[in-house]
Amino acid sequence: MYYYANFDNNDGNITITFRDIPEAVTFSSDEKIAMAMAEEALFSAIEIYFMQGWKIPQPTPRQENEQAVYISDCVYSKILLHNKMLVKKVSPTLLARKMRTNISEVNRILDIHQKTQIDSISKALTAIGYTLKISA
Repeated sequence: MYYYANFDNNDGNITITFRDIPEAVTFSSDEKIAMAMAEEALFSAIEIYFMQGWKIPQPTPRQENEQAVYISDCVYSKILLHNKMLVKKVSPTLLARKMRTNISEVNRILDIHQKTQIDSISKALTAIGYTLKISA
């Protein structure tokens, strides 16, 4: 999955911003590491959204002069789960009850730093009335 960023090169200083996630901003003077910096800024901003309990915007279509910045399918699936939990007002404790598991397992599923099997995220979505759909 990708979010799109503007890499504005002004006299060798690259400012990287995201339309969809305005909190994700970074700078680089080296074009070779600018993409890595963009990925790190995007991940950090998404982490803030999770911690604050804010809905995470979905990526919108690419605009001219924007570059695709990768976010793992695992993290993207967790974004979907997080947003659906907000819509349904489902707390991690309630999700654990609906999944018939413990709160530690749910916290691992929701932790964007943890690699999680897609089946676990799918089961969590199903427990709150949604189906994870994967398409190409």
